[in-house]
Amino acid sequence: MKISSNFDAGSIEIVSADSLEDIQLRIRRDNAADFAQWFYFRVQGAAYQHCTFRFLNAAECAYPQGWVDYQAMASYDRVNWFRVPTHYEDGVMVIEHVPLSGSIYYAYFEPYTYDQHLNLIGQAQGSGLCQVSDLGSTVQDRDMNLLTIGHEVESDLKIWITARQHPGETMAEWFVEGFLNRLLDPQDPTSRALLDRATFYVVPNMNPDGSVLGNLRTNAAGANLNREWANPSAETSPEVLVVRQKMLETGVDLFLDIHGDENIPYVFLAGTEGVPSWNAKLEKLADSFRHHFLLASPDFQTEHGYPRNEAGKANMSIATNWVCEQFGCLAFTLEMPFKDNHNLPDDDFGWNGQRSLRLGESALSPIYAVLNDLAHGE
Repeated sequence: MKISSNFDAGSIEIVSADSLEDIQLRIRRDNAADFAQWFYFRVQGAAYQHCTFRFLNAAECAYPQGWVDYQAMASYDRVNWFRVPTHYEDGVMVIEHVPLSGSIYYAYFEPYTYDQHLNLIGQAQGSGLCQVSDLGSTVQDRDMNLLTIGHEVESDLKIWITARQHPGETMAEWFVEGFLNRLLDPQDPTSRALLDRATFYVVPNMNPDGSVLGNLRTNAAGANLNREWANPSAETSPEVLVVRQKMLETGVDLFLDIHGDENIPYVFLAGTEGVPSWNAKLEKLADSFRHHFLLASPDFQTEHGYPRNEAGKANMSIATNWVCEQFGCLAFTLEMPFKDNHNLPDDDFGWNGQRSLRLGESALSPIYAVLNDLAHGE
């Protein structure tokens, strides 16, 4: 039996693999920070054998509560992923599974590889509706690409979507894939109506380095990009710096920052009510957006999520807070679960890439619903 992780986003530490009944592993920390939660590895030579994987440092990870009621993901072909029996006890996470083939992959969540990322950009460009531009480079000199969809005229509303500031939150790029699929469909009436009045600026992956490195939360320099927006650095957070500069050039009328949450088993929006300039106009817009998102997707809900920020107490280094305050616009952090969605549980697949993709498709509807209010500033 062999365990390996030397591939895109692979991450695991092997303590002991002498017995299939007691395979001892540790979840590796981000390359330059102490966050640990993401894992992704391959097992060969264990077909039809009962395997017990023990993650010894699960209690020391960034979000130990994330292991409660969590089921790990597995795939034979890295295309079709399913959930496998997992439990958490005495600070150790345990996967028990009998592989049905000689090669199988296990991961914290369904990966979204760098090759998939590049293919997504190529497919978007191939639609004929999307322009690809290079904003700059990451810490490790990977490309920071922006997709621009729309007429780019002054009268257009400017709608920004960013995803994967935290690279282990791969559901965020699955969401963007679905969002782009629908936005770039010339037969979709909602897309056509939106593109008549708005230009979309989409960054599918804010953190390509962390994605390739198999990090949960940080970039190659150890920076948590969603805490860098007040004062990004060319040395440690160039990804935020170049995106922020482009936003200042274009302006922003609506901003969605797409994430995943380790603990909360629901899809929800986190707003910017704590920024200094929060007002009745933004409150009304936020309520309308949430209402229409509920109508657009049964996977979305408003009962569970983060506590509302107290007035004036927002952390201004977080993307949505900085953007809301800078541009006076509606801004949300959208969170999806690593666990299953308790609204619509699925024992076989849990929350996964395809469900994230479908949620991305549905997000066009609440954007369309609030378009008039964004335009009129009412």
